[in-house]
Amino acid sequence: MPTPDSHLSLNDTEKALLKRWIEQGAKWKPHWAFIQPVKAPLPEPPRKRWAKNEIDLFTLQKMAEQGLEPSPEADRNRLLRRVSFDLTGLPPSPQLMAQFLNDNSPGAYERAVDSLLASPAYGERWAMHWLDLARYSDTHGYQDDLPRTMWPWRDWVIHAFNQNMPYDRFVTEQLAGDLLPDADKASLLASAFNRNHKISQEGGVIDEEYRVEYVADRTNTFGKAFLGLTFECSRCHDHKYDPIPMTDYYGAFAFFNKVPERGFVPNLQVPKPYIPIVQADLQGVLSFLNADSVLRSPKDTLLQMVMQDSLDKGGRQTFLLNRGQYDQPTVRVEAHAPSAVLPFDTAALPRNRLGLAQWLFDRRNPLTARVAVNHLWQEIFGRGIVATPDNFGVQGALPTHPELLDWLAVDFMENGWDQKALLRKIVTSATYRQASAATPEALARDPENRWLAHGPRYRMPYEFIRDNLLAASGLLNRIIGGPSVKPWQPPGLWEEISTEKTANNFRGEFTYIPDTLPARLYRRSLYTYHKRTIPPPASLVFDAPMRDNCEVRRTRTSTPLQALNLLNDPQVLEASRVLAQRLLQENNPEKPDRLLAEGFACIMGRAPGRDELNTLTSLYKEEYQRYQNRPDHARQLIQAGRYPAAPELDPARHAALMLTMNAVMNLDEAMSKT
Repeated sequence: MPTPDSHLSLNDTEKALLKRWIEQGAKWKPHWAFIQPVKAPLPEPPRKRWAKNEIDLFTLQKMAEQGLEPSPEADRNRLLRRVSFDLTGLPPSPQLMAQFLNDNSPGAYERAVDSLLASPAYGERWAMHWLDLARYSDTHGYQDDLPRTMWPWRDWVIHAFNQNMPYDRFVTEQLAGDLLPDADKASLLASAFNRNHKISQEGGVIDEEYRVEYVADRTNTFGKAFLGLTFECSRCHDHKYDPIPMTDYYGAFAFFNKVPERGFVPNLQVPKPYIPIVQADLQGVLSFLNADSVLRSPKDTLLQMVMQDSLDKGGRQTFLLNRGQYDQPTVRVEAHAPSAVLPFDTAALPRNRLGLAQWLFDRRNPLTARVAVNHLWQEIFGRGIVATPDNFGVQGALPTHPELLDWLAVDFMENGWDQKALLRKIVTSATYRQASAATPEALARDPENRWLAHGPRYRMPYEFIRDNLLAASGLLNRIIGGPSVKPWQPPGLWEEISTEKTANNFRGEFTYIPDTLPARLYRRSLYTYHKRTIPPPASLVFDAPMRDNCEVRRTRTSTPLQALNLLNDPQVLEASRVLAQRLLQENNPEKPDRLLAEGFACIMGRAPGRDELNTLTSLYKEEYQRYQNRPDHARQLIQAGRYPAAPELDPARHAALMLTMNAVMNLDEAMSKT
């Protein structure tokens, strides 16, 4: 109850709620997220025959409770496009689309899903989500924001996803790969996850202050990424809402506080500890690295930050820090995990990061599987079963389908933490396959689609949008892994933070110089060079995070800047031009209907309707007439980008088709999952 000095009081509704609770027996249970999940009996909802797997039984039950009916299945073009983006981040290939549309036998959709799960693009798509969570960047951050080499760890993540490494092993290697009994160089590389935080190379910083910040970052990331808790709230005081005292925060802090590292690292030095990667490694356990362009000779070496606990006897001691201040240590704290989640068994578990990982994946831990399942569900449906994936605590959102979340969490563990199997179950459900169009009644009852009475529809992440345009134009380079690349960005992008170029030149990069080779210019957006203080502007416009901290959810906004980007970005204009060029070279230019229909299908994954085709034809003819009268303007327009132009094509026709394709790329459906 509120204390008198709080000057708070209960209103009549709150008093009535308490009275009703007392009348019902006043049964007290811990917060739902701290209770071990169990598999509830499968519901028996109306229209049970609609269900394709267990997920649908739970969602149907909720629909019935809300007076909602499920929607029909999406048409085959849209369904394959949807699941292709969800599983690979790319549109379906024309071959897969044709094969699926021509296969009317039972299991055709499931076979298409299996093909997508087996695609190398699968690992890239899910690495994109993981890079946000892991706060990945190609630079250190802070004011100087100097370059670092972290892409080998990114290659490890892609490889791990493609190998379908079980989630418990996937996370354990990243938390404590260096401590595994069977640790090899790949396991050491995986532990670089913990070093993705910002690191200062600025003169004058207080070494211990920044070292403590690095440890706090690793601790906060652990709490948000794997426990779904606002762990960082307990750094300065006991948590105000959740049962996480400061002693538990610094108990977790202690696991990450044993690294022999410094807070200040001299300019352009690789922060210790690190491992060398040499050419011979590419023939062994690191064969998945795309490093041929970097390790050209046996003498070449890459230095990759990793984790390592101090070999000093006893190691570094951890103290509870008053108000979180590095220079105000109080009582000593031993390494342990939050007891309200699951007591840390010191008799059975080592007091190191490997023990912490074992605690995390103890089947009795109530949070780990729930949080992981919720992440994947959110990536597929645009909203988690718990809408606050970073807060499963008392102040977080309640799950819309608690029984379903727990059923999936237990099933995930029972099936060996198999991420592909979980994703397959989600995307083969009837719930997922529904058309995204909703009736007015359904929208009125459930405007946010919390009860899943229709399929997901929302704007895709920037990476999906850009990669779709590159794929539609034929420009996309599908090479997996390797160093980050620098596609076109606005001129003068980095100069704003480099006020004294001559002073900063010796420290690293101060001018953004775009790549010119096609092998680097048209790579997937996953590989775009990420400077922490100035990320690629287009990605920020479409709500990608800065990656200063762990992020488990991207916001979605709709702003004029997004439209301006897709209308004017040279990368988008180049994709429009190259697509138009290919269409004109492969088809009869005197038959615009054929050109427009094929171009529309390349971008949308479906044929245009008659009204859509008529609108596009009118636009094309209008632009063609305009550029016939202004051939110099047409020639100027079709110079967009670096891909060679085709001089044999009529500039007016080429420019007109280019702008028409650009209009299609700007349609809501082109950038949305429907």
